Amino acid sequence: MLDRDRARAFVDRAWDDHIVPALVDYIRIPNKSPMFDPDWRAHGHMDRAVDLVAGWCREHGPADMTLEVVRLGDRTPVIWMDVPATGGSGDTVLLYGHLDKQPEMTGWAEGLGPWTPVVRGDRLYGRGGADDGYAAFASIAAINALRDQNAPHPRCVVLIEACEESGSYDLPAYIDHLASRIGTPSLVVCLDSGCGNYDQLWCTTSLRGIATMDVTVSLLKEGVHSGDASGIVPSSFRVLRALLSRLEDEATGRIVPPELHADIPAQRRAQAAQVAEVLGTAVYDKFPWQDGARPVTGDLAELVLARTWRPALAITGAAGLPPLDDAGNVMRPFTSLKLSLRLPPTTDAQAALDRVRALLTADPPYGARVEVTRAEAASGWDAPPVAPWLERALDEASRAYFGAGCVYMGEGGSIPFMGMLGARFPDAQFLITGVLGPHSNAHGPNEFLHIPTGKKLTGCVAHVLATRG
Repeated sequence: MLDRDRARAFVDRAWDDHIVPALVDYIRIPNKSPMFDPDWRAHGHMDRAVDLVAGWCREHGPADMTLEVVRLGDRTPVIWMDVPATGGSGDTVLLYGHLDKQPEMTGWAEGLGPWTPVVRGDRLYGRGGADDGYAAFASIAAINALRDQNAPHPRCVVLIEACEESGSYDLPAYIDHLASRIGTPSLVVCLDSGCGNYDQLWCTTSLRGIATMDVTVSLLKEGVHSGDASGIVPSSFRVLRALLSRLEDEATGRIVPPELHADIPAQRRAQAAQVAEVLGTAVYDKFPWQDGARPVTGDLAELVLARTWRPALAITGAAGLPPLDDAGNVMRPFTSLKLSLRLPPTTDAQAALDRVRALLTADPPYGARVEVTRAEAASGWDAPPVAPWLERALDEASRAYFGAGCVYMGEGGSIPFMGMLGARFPDAQFLITGVLGPHSNAHGPNEFLHIPTGKKLTGCVAHVLATRG
């Protein structure tokens, strides 16, 4: 039996003495994911981050651990670690994380920045610390906490990729390459998800899929005088807006094509109701609203479902629109928008992407040229039923390290790796969790890691591993 007080003290020391200092160094490295830094090889930042994480794990990992930085051609590398079982367990647990980062984003508060690590109180600010740079360090610390007490644990395989924020397009090749070394895990642990609050363990039950694309509408070969052309030449912006109405009801935000929706299981509806009860208005209070702004509905359980099981469109970028200070009286030749379409966990993302492409390009108004480029799709994931042993272990861990019971919640984001593993290992159990709680703002300005939650989560992982020893 694991001495929880001793494990808690061990993990706290590991975070204070070794993990936080390593994360400070890691945050300073601008190793943006390949989608945001196509010249990542030449810049060398990804290699620096890989060297830092691999070096730390070599120094602090168990003596019998093997570690390899695996490189396949021009793909982003992965860090592979294999820790043998103790106590005779025949199980394998796969622990996953990533070390690539989202781009800088604007709007950081004074004194903060994406590559400027700052500790303020319980928060470590900077890009990638919470999403998901801490994962490798926390995984090793959890295993070390068991070794510190000679507590038996299963074989642990730790896999850290460098392409997650770009859709993990390099990862399938590595999973195939390492398949014989991975084996058949009975449990997959992913630390790249979110938490509804910092008061208990949150286990992710589902992840939405995603389809992204750039859509360009053009009617002119070059810009012309707006006074001369408006009224004769249709606005490319208006045409694009009309095309988007085929996809989204602009009055409600509801996605129009029925095939982009999915049936919501009764258990997920019940879990959403529990989440709404636990969080209350924190379901939406966590966002930085303007004064007077409000969510799409006051029904808290419906908001949880809308975030986790319903499709939703966001416009995340634009081109063809000059800055306001440079905008003359010109009818612009084209308008481009980047679309980010979140999809229900069980919707086929590639089929959805094909449907959207056909919807936007068919019979465009005024014979406009419509181009869809840089289109990518990744399906979501719905967790299998939680085995009784894991449900019991998760609740015990949450009460031991947080002082409150575990809560189950879907997440609105995407982790492509989970869909891959769910298909490859249909009999595995999954612990998907993370430190991305209220105001932590992954992908945006002022991203932070809540250090006490990182410590408690590490303890919870150690507890779950101990139950498989």
